[in-house]
Amino acid sequence: MGLFILRRVGVMILTALCLTYIVFFLTNLYPNLEKLAKTQGNFRMSDEAVASWLEKGGYLQSTPKKYAEWVGLVPSYRYTDDEGVVSGRCIDPGQSADEAPQFCGILQGNWGFSTVFKEDAGKIINERGIQTAKLMLWVLALMVPSALLVGVLAGMREGSRTDRTLSTFAITTTATPEYVSGVLLIAVFAASASPLNQWLAANDLIEGRTLFKGTATSAMENATFENFFLPVLTIALYGMGYIARMTRASMAEVMTAQYIRTARLKGVSFHNIVVKHALRNALIAPFTVIMLQIPWLLNGVVIVETLFNFKGFGWTLVQAAGNNDIELLLGVSVVSVVVVLITQLISDIGYVYLNPRISVS
Repeated sequence: MGLFILRRVGVMILTALCLTYIVFFLTNLYPNLEKLAKTQGNFRMSDEAVASWLEKGGYLQSTPKKYAEWVGLVPSYRYTDDEGVVSGRCIDPGQSADEAPQFCGILQGNWGFSTVFKEDAGKIINERGIQTAKLMLWVLALMVPSALLVGVLAGMREGSRTDRTLSTFAITTTATPEYVSGVLLIAVFAASASPLNQWLAANDLIEGRTLFKGTATSAMENATFENFFLPVLTIALYGMGYIARMTRASMAEVMTAQYIRTARLKGVSFHNIVVKHALRNALIAPFTVIMLQIPWLLNGVVIVETLFNFKGFGWTLVQAAGNNDIELLLGVSVVSVVVVLITQLISDIGYVYLNPRISVS
């Protein structure tokens, strides 16, 4: 197992380098750099002025060298102007070139500077990531138990009315995009003009004019059931259908296994068959699907965070991409790649432990 983990970690590192290099190459194409120069300087800058600005920042170097500097594998680029003033990524304002470190990339904890938010990109990613982690935690707490319950109940008696009803519900939730279900939930539960809210308000069943809030901005500071439930429910509804369908298929397969038939012939109660024999084996396959939901939640909440104005990781990704914030976009990409690879590793290790039929040589 230890050798297996070491091999997977090595593959993860190579994969992370390849993926981040592709993102780095695409974000550092000359049109993007030219747009960055004009955004930070003047939109009326001449081509010569743009080239001078890019040269000063080290953007005109070869892509492999810029990538190695950004990662922190080689010394950072430094520029000396006509007056002998040295500037570069590692040199802070007011700091001399001799005092500044030679290496200042991702490995050294330097994530760059956000041109949109005018802050350190690492600080922004940390703050926004915490907000999205809070959202992901509550989504998983609602989505996973609900999906497993629906899948197990549907798979216990394949072809029954319960199976058809729950399967239809699972397919409907998955087939409905978040921007559709989110708008519907806002219209029903967060709009003062909706019949439900008008009836609740008329009977003094709610304190305000609506049952829930249509925006989750206040949840960033103080998350409550009123301002945080709708975005959590929107994401959970969309993700639970896939887990429920996988659980249902796995449960239905286990219920037809030979050892289940043997238990029935021996007179074991249906409840004990499901709980003690079928359930554990049926949850092996959904485990991998559940682990895959974590990277999806990290990047897939873009629509929901934008819809509910929740300024988390997905919202930051949209802002960085829409405003050509190269450093912040690269930092977000690194976090996304690392989260995906780590969850894949945990999924593989967990699958080996859960499924005794798999052996790792």
